[in-house]
Amino acid sequence: MDLFFPVQLFSDWFSYSLLKLARKSVVAGAVNFFVFDSIKIFILLAVIIFIVSFIRSFLPPEKTKKLLSNRLEIIGNILAALIGIVTPFCSCSAVPLFIGLVESGVPLGVTFSYLISAPMVNEVAAVLLFGLFGPMVALIYIASGVTIAVVVGFILGKLRLESLVEDYVWKIKVGQNKVDNKSGFKMRLYDAYLYTADLIKKVFPFVLLGVGIGAFIHGYAPHDFLAAIAGKGNILAVPIAVLVGVPLYSNAAGTIPIVKSLIDNGLPIGTALAFMMSVTALSFPEMVILRKVLKPKLLAIYIAVLAVGIIFTGYLFNMIF
Repeated sequence: MDLFFPVQLFSDWFSYSLLKLARKSVVAGAVNFFVFDSIKIFILLAVIIFIVSFIRSFLPPEKTKKLLSNRLEIIGNILAALIGIVTPFCSCSAVPLFIGLVESGVPLGVTFSYLISAPMVNEVAAVLLFGLFGPMVALIYIASGVTIAVVVGFILGKLRLESLVEDYVWKIKVGQNKVDNKSGFKMRLYDAYLYTADLIKKVFPFVLLGVGIGAFIHGYAPHDFLAAIAGKGNILAVPIAVLVGVPLYSNAAGTIPIVKSLIDNGLPIGTALAFMMSVTALSFPEMVILRKVLKPKLLAIYIAVLAVGIIFTGYLFNMIF
């Protein structure tokens, strides 16, 4: 990408001039990948989170709740899924707002559409996919994620499972809105800056870890080995990728470098994206938090339906690409 050409120049200088690594060596490739992708991701994160958080200052939780209530339920599912795209939350941080939506009277199925969309259809991931793989992959990623969020939320809503939500959730008092709707333009910009800086501090270890794993795979993972265990000839590659992703935890930005490396080393794009979606939307830490909100039966239903949706998306991508 021409936009990141200076970053590539710096990566090349750092790898080949400063560290004096041989250009065609495995170590040099891994280091160059790590430096370039780390800087690029943090630039994109800073810009995108700042813009999204500024826009989000005009959409406090109370407005969101009012927007999603008292409407035809499928419309609420669609709106909740779309709102989830512009909230830069990981799966665990989306749970508190999920609780607030449930408590406020928003239909349970609609809240599930938000809970699925917020971590899985990530605006950062969409931009990174656009830059790495082109607009078609990014658009299908967004469309498939929103479709999963809407369909799964709608199905769960029709099952009328409110009794499977822990009783205390219905008794939680909604906190006061911390967003001052009368704040001036400069104050909103400043708040967006503070939020962006704080979020960057929180996620940078996950991003560096993800890029580091991606760099290792990029430099060291044998192409033939990856193709053999999860290549096009393995019909179970997608569900295996989903199962592998569940115990892990990261935001979408942290998994993108891994996805890129897996694809570069022969993994089908649908299998790699199914892995990413399972990490961001079905992570074990999120399930632990959700267990405090949902009774075991509803949690199991949620996991099963969402897993089926992710697996379907993985196969769909593999068919298209």
